[in-house]
Formats: sequence, C-alpha cells, structure tokens
Amino acid sequence: PPRPAEEVLMSHHVRVVFDTNVLLSLFVFKDSRFAPLRGEVVCGRWIALTSPACLAEFRRVLNYPLFALDEAQQESTLAAYLALVQIVESEPRLDVILPKCKDRDDQKFLELARDGRADWLVSADKLVLRLRRGRHLAGLFQILTPDEALQKVGVGVTASPSA
Repeated sequence: PPRPAEEVLMSHHVRVVFDTNVLLSLFVFKDSRFAPLRGEVVCGRWIALTSPACLAEFRRVLNYPLFALDEAQQESTLAAYLALVQIVESEPRLDVILPKCKDRDDQKFLELARDGRADWLVSADKLVLRLRRGRHLAGLFQILTPDEALQKVGVGVTASPSA
C-alpha cells in the first residue's frame, strides 16, 4: 500500500505530477491559493515530473483564447515550468496495470505518475479523482486534490482550539 504521507515527506523528495488544470493555477494564475505547492518544487522538497505528452498538452492549453496570453507570455510561462520540472522519458512500466480513466486525455497523467515513480498525482479532475476508489493504485501512487496537497505541507490546516 502507499506509504503514509508523513513517511513520504520525511524519507525523500516527493515526486509529484500536476495535471494541466493544477499547472494553470500554479503558473498562470499568480494569485492562486495553491502557490505553496509551486513553492515546494522551487525549494526542492518536491520534484515535479512531466512527460512529452503532458508538456505538449500544457503548451497547447496556454494558447487557449480564454487565458489571453500572448506568445511571449506563453513562452515565459512554459520556460518557468521547464526550469522546475523533470521530464520523464523512460519506457512505460507495462508490467504495472493502471485503471482506465473515462477521459482518455487524462490517462497520460496516470501513466506519467506510474512511469516516473511518482508519490502523488495532484489533480482537480473529477474523473481522475474517481480512480481513488478501490485498490487500483495500491502500492503505486496517491491521487490528491490540490487542497489535500496543501494539507500535506501544512497550509490550509486549521489547528484545533486548545481546551
């Protein structure tokens, strides 16, 4: 089974995959309440992982008119991400069977977490989060919401009042 979060945090650098929506929060929306997650990568406690397929999706999404990023802003955002991330180009671990995500576009994040030997996949996608049910990922990696990842670093946790 996956190791308790405290053990992961204490034993080594946390290897983490952020899905595209989380990346947008971390790199496009500068006032994001999830900024402490980026801080964990910047200071070296977390190792962010990506793959060529995940990187291509991020690049494509940065170009969406919704975000109104000109070419220079897209390139600087991508450069900021590339300066912090480790690209995983290893052979797929075909001996490790993953559950199938209903949205095939999200399968690449599960594969990256598996192949990059991630501790956590941080996602806000409901279809990805649904895969946490059951024991499909036992012993591989945990899927966390951004709020759960914040709690792992002690942000957003309210202390219980003392009696």
